[in-house]
Amino acid sequence: HCVVLFSRQSYEDPHWQYPAAGNRDGYSYQSHQWQPGAWQDDRDLRQGESYGKSYRDHHYYRGYHPNLATGPPGHDSRKSAVSLDFEPDLCTLPPSQPSGQPSLLLQYQESGLSSSSHELSQYIRDGADDYSPGMGSWNVGQTGQPSVSTPPPAVPLKFPQLHTALCFGAGGHLVLVCPHHSSEGQLPRVELHSLEAILHGTEELEELQAFPGPLARDDLHKVDVMTFCQQKITTGCDLSTQRGRDSSLLWKLLVLLCRQNGSMVGSDTAELLMQDCRRQDRYRRQEPAANLLGMADDEWAQRQPLDLITGELPPVVETQAQIVEKFTKLLYYGRKKEALVWAMRNQLWGHALFLSSKMDPRTYSWVLTGFTSTLATNDPLQTLFQLMSGRIPQAALCCGDATWGDWRPHLAVMLSNKVGDTELNHRAIVTMGDTLASKGAVEAAHFCYLMADVPFGYFGAKADRMALLGSSHRQAFSQFARTEAIQRMEILEYCRQLRQPESFLLPFQVVYKLLYASRLADHGLPAQALQYCELVATALLRHDPAAHPVLARQVVRLAERLKLCDPLLLEMPEQEQALEPDWLEQLRACCQEWEVR
Repeated sequence: HCVVLFSRQSYEDPHWQYPAAGNRDGYSYQSHQWQPGAWQDDRDLRQGESYGKSYRDHHYYRGYHPNLATGPPGHDSRKSAVSLDFEPDLCTLPPSQPSGQPSLLLQYQESGLSSSSHELSQYIRDGADDYSPGMGSWNVGQTGQPSVSTPPPAVPLKFPQLHTALCFGAGGHLVLVCPHHSSEGQLPRVELHSLEAILHGTEELEELQAFPGPLARDDLHKVDVMTFCQQKITTGCDLSTQRGRDSSLLWKLLVLLCRQNGSMVGSDTAELLMQDCRRQDRYRRQEPAANLLGMADDEWAQRQPLDLITGELPPVVETQAQIVEKFTKLLYYGRKKEALVWAMRNQLWGHALFLSSKMDPRTYSWVLTGFTSTLATNDPLQTLFQLMSGRIPQAALCCGDATWGDWRPHLAVMLSNKVGDTELNHRAIVTMGDTLASKGAVEAAHFCYLMADVPFGYFGAKADRMALLGSSHRQAFSQFARTEAIQRMEILEYCRQLRQPESFLLPFQVVYKLLYASRLADHGLPAQALQYCELVATALLRHDPAAHPVLARQVVRLAERLKLCDPLLLEMPEQEQALEPDWLEQLRACCQEWEVR
C-alpha cells in the first residue's frame, strides 16, 4: 500500500472531518500534520471509476463525517475529484490550491466546527502552506522516492519558565527537583532536605519536640512528665491574667495526679486551690437584720435606760463577761426569747445556737438564719452552710463574675466538706463548672468537671461538657484541637493508667492521637508518628475495630507510609526488612474482614 499526501485544494466542500494522528488499521501516522489520505487496494483502475466516487462510496472510512458528505448545490464531486494512477512505490502530489479560493482554515473557522484556530491548525493546513518550511521539505532520496523531513511536534509548554518541583517524601524529607536544560546536556538534580532541619526553630516543631510522648513507652519515667508540666507552667502561662491562672491550675493538677499515681482526695485538691489564690479575700461581717431579732431598732432602744440629765442613751461599753452575765440573768427569770435576742445582738452565736437547738426547730432555724445573715454574700462559709442545709450554694450560680470574687475558695470548701448527699455535692460542683463555662472560663470549668468525674465526650456532640481537657469543643475544630490540648489530654490519660492500667479514653483515641501522629509526620518526625499509630492500633485491637472502621482504615493508611521509618528495621536482617509489624497486619486483616462482612 502507498500513503498519498495531498492537500484538498481541489475540493470545495470544507466540511470533511479528518482523523487525528494515531495508529489506524496498522498504518503508521507520523508526528507531523496529515492531510486526508486515499487508500486504494486495487491498483488497476481500468473501470474508469474516479477516486472521488470510490472515496465517497466507502462510508466505513474512519475519518468520514456522514453529515458533511454533500458539497455545495450543483457541484459534481466526480468532476473535481483527483484521479490518480498508482504505480508501485510512487507518490504523486496534486497542484497547489487556486489563489482565488478561500483557505480551508478560514472555511473551517466560519463553519463553526471549532472555536479555536490553534486547535484547527493542529489538524489542517492551507494549501499554500503545504510546501512551507513548517510543513516539511520534499526531496528525492537515492532510490528516487520522495521523502518528507519530519519537524518536531508543536506541543505547547505547560509552564512558561523553568522552576523547581517539590514534593513531600518518605522519612520526613522534602524532595526538590532543580530546574535544568536537558537540551543543553544538563542532568536533573534531585535534592533531599530534612523537614526537621527546615522547620528548626519554629514554635510548632519545638512544641512537638519538647513533649516526651508517646507516654505509653516502657522507658518513660513519670518525672519526665512532671518536668514537662512544670515547664508549661513557667513558659506557657501568663499568671497576670485570669485565663493564665486557670491554665496553670490545670497543669498543677496534672503534676499532682502524676506524683500520686492518678489518685487524690478532696483535701489534696483544696490545698492546690488555696495555693493558687493570689490573696486571701477579707470578707466583711455585718450586723444581723433587725427583723430577724424579733423587734425593731426603736423597740430595742426603748428597753435601754436613758440618761436622766441629757435624755440620751448613755454609751454602754460592756465587756465579754458582762454580756454573758446579762445573758445568764435573763435565763434566771425564764426569759429565753430575750436571752436569744441579747446573745444575737452581742455576737454570742454559740450561746444562741445551743440554746435554740434545745428549743423548737422553728426557733433554731430562726437563730441559724440570723447567724448566716451576718456573713458576706461571697463568703465561703455561706457556701458551706448552704450546702450543708441541702441547697445548691449561691456561689455555684454566681461565680466567675469579677464582683463576686475568686471561685477557688468556694470549690475548695465544697471538696473538703462533703455532705452525706453525694448527689447534691455532684450537682453543686457541676453547676459551678457550667457557670464558669458560660462566662468563657473553659479551663476553670474543666477543673470542676474533673472533680465531679464528668466523662469526656465527642467534638460533634455539643451537649457534652468537654472533649479535650482545657479546650472548648464549641469552637472551630482547628482552634479546638490544638497541640497543647492534645498533649494535656494524653498526660491525663497517662495519670489514669498509673492507677488503672486498662484505662482507655475511647473518644480521645478515636481522633486526636491519629491527628497528633500526622502532625509529627508533617514536621519531619516519622518514627515518633509511627509509635502513635501503633498505640492507636493496639487499643483498637484490644477492643472491636469494627466499631471504628474509619479510624482503623486511616491508621492502616498512615502506618503503611511510615512503616519503613521504624528504628527496628535497622536491627533486622536485610531479607526480613520487607516484613510488616504484627499489629499492622492484624489491623489490616480486621479491616478487610469488616469490609467483606
